[in-house]
Amino acid sequence: MVLIGSNRDLRIDFFRGVALWWIFMDHIPDNWLAQFSLRNFALCDATEIFVLLAGYAAGLAYGRSMDRHGWLFAGADVLRRAWVLYIAHIFLFVVFSAQVSYSATALDRSEYLDEIHLDVLAEAPYRAMLEALLLSFQPAYLNILPMYVAILAMFALVLPLLRWPSILFGLSIAVYITVRITGYNFPSWTGGGWYFNPVAWQLLFVIGSILAYAPPKLPVVPWILDLLAIVTVLTGICLLWLVWPYPEITSRLSAGAARILLSVDKEGLHPMRLLSILALAWLVSRTISARSAWLTKWFARPIVLCGQHSLPVFCAGIFLSFLGRLAMEERAGWAVQAGVNVIGIAAMVAVGALAAWYRQKGRIVQAALPDLPHSDNARVI
Repeated sequence: MVLIGSNRDLRIDFFRGVALWWIFMDHIPDNWLAQFSLRNFALCDATEIFVLLAGYAAGLAYGRSMDRHGWLFAGADVLRRAWVLYIAHIFLFVVFSAQVSYSATALDRSEYLDEIHLDVLAEAPYRAMLEALLLSFQPAYLNILPMYVAILAMFALVLPLLRWPSILFGLSIAVYITVRITGYNFPSWTGGGWYFNPVAWQLLFVIGSILAYAPPKLPVVPWILDLLAIVTVLTGICLLWLVWPYPEITSRLSAGAARILLSVDKEGLHPMRLLSILALAWLVSRTISARSAWLTKWFARPIVLCGQHSLPVFCAGIFLSFLGRLAMEERAGWAVQAGVNVIGIAAMVAVGALAAWYRQKGRIVQAALPDLPHSDNARVI
């Protein structure tokens, strides 16, 4: 397996790969291995990891491109990447819809269509296809890529503000606060708003891009941030394990306190979720070096490989998770669950290896034809 770049921060690729595996496992109902994913130990999950690291990669790649070639050049690269993600989403929508629809028909399981929100395809197929192209129709499991497309489109506009990180952060957090207060969201054809509100989630993306392009100086006494991060993580664990599973505890609190504890929404990136992922990112950066030797060891390489080719691996993971669900519903048991997880993850690694081979093949061709344009930008997803 060929990994990209010897001077990359492999922590980004490693944790992005872990997030991809968690997304696959979390999308399979009653999957015992999903009990060990991040959502069971913190007030955030793989989505927050993905968005933060996507912002970090964008700050590195497009910030560097802007410094070399200017805003127009770098902004065009951002929009090109957004277009690639859009095409990938449409492809994923068509194939996944066919997969679920065929399974529902062949197995006489109409509840699949209701659960995945694909029942409208039968009621208004032509309108559904149009709304899918406009990103206002997002079946379950297919709401991450539209959020990235929207965030990248917004990021292309504010890219020059990376040179003034305080202004960019101030603007971003002002938009976030406004969204949290007003409840604004992009409209969805099936009602409500987008499952992941891009206007709120842009804050986490922007924070990642600022940390990459203009990293702030470490505080004089970093142990204070260490302590705050640990307290934040422990608070999340207490809520997940000791408060939310027991409704009688919240019933004894005031209405305001209970509402705060029970309204940690994912759609609008609740502040507690935002603080949780930032606390975890801080602790990781403090405990794991970018040059840690174990990141290149055999046991980490499959995860890093998936993280370096996250788009095809993510798309494959969506298909594989539904196939895994079908297998587990057909025959229960630990052996089936173990097989679904092992085969699914192995298939995702195989997709990453194939993508790596094609990438390496393309570089060999470029080396043989030096007149071809070449971009060394990092992948945002």
